[in-house]
Amino acid sequence: MQSPRSRISYRTEFATGLSCRISPLRGTRGINTGSFPPVFEYEVKDCPFCRSRIFSSTCGFSNGGWITKGESVTFPNLYPFADRHTVTVITEAHMVESFTSRQLSDALFGAAQSLQDYPGYPSIHWNFLPSAGASLLHPHLQGMADKKPASLCRLYLEASAKTASGDYWEVVVDEEAGGPRHLFGEEIFWYANPVPIGECEIRGVLPIRTINELFSLTETLGRDIVRITDLFRSFGSYAFNMGVFFQKTGSSGLDGMCAFCTLIARINPNPESISDSAFMERICREPVVMTLPEDIRIKAGL
Repeated sequence: MQSPRSRISYRTEFATGLSCRISPLRGTRGINTGSFPPVFEYEVKDCPFCRSRIFSSTCGFSNGGWITKGESVTFPNLYPFADRHTVTVITEAHMVESFTSRQLSDALFGAAQSLQDYPGYPSIHWNFLPSAGASLLHPHLQGMADKKPASLCRLYLEASAKTASGDYWEVVVDEEAGGPRHLFGEEIFWYANPVPIGECEIRGVLPIRTINELFSLTETLGRDIVRITDLFRSFGSYAFNMGVFFQKTGSSGLDGMCAFCTLIARINPNPESISDSAFMERICREPVVMTLPEDIRIKAGL
């Protein structure tokens, strides 16, 4: 007899056409049981982001300076793949056991400051640990801004343009509020995305639209991101990816799509180099995830 947990759930987000398949049975294979051995050293030899080397191994902005706030240091990316591409080192320590709300708030503030004057579509990202795509272990954000929005942001801008209110996220909040996928949040509405683009995807709808409005919200966003990444850890996942997307800089802050944040758990670093992304995710562009969005609230005890 087939167990309910062995059934595959095929899901499509009709507003964007994004689709995925959820296979809870896949999660029983134990491919994510190897824990990343924490390295809580203050400094590591030759790391360019450690404090004794960061100002000599990186270049400042055109004014010759770096953006510093709290422990964070922000500077241009030496290997950019966007018109404006910056890096924000989050912590002085090479690795920390857990992040504080202040560390993330300051880092988000610095990243936003490095993008605020670019007349395009800004976004802020985080790859944490090598299995999530981090080329350096020292925790850091990446800020990007281009004349065109990233594909995911474009899909929701297009969906919003077809919505009566002009904001697709308003419809989402109305549908998800109080339901089995609604997680927490007053200022920022956090929920488990019903058509996840990655494992345990959690999305937040921000009460702002442009990056210039983020400065008053960094404390709340930083606190909430800490809560979500701690939640991932309680599920046994240390690695993750994050993206925060905004409307075009210079657009009206009164109409259109709200900014949104998304986080997905990734497989832990492991000696076998097993990844949670293969042909389905990278070629078919249809992620296979292991956790039902409706189970996240239950697993979190919310």
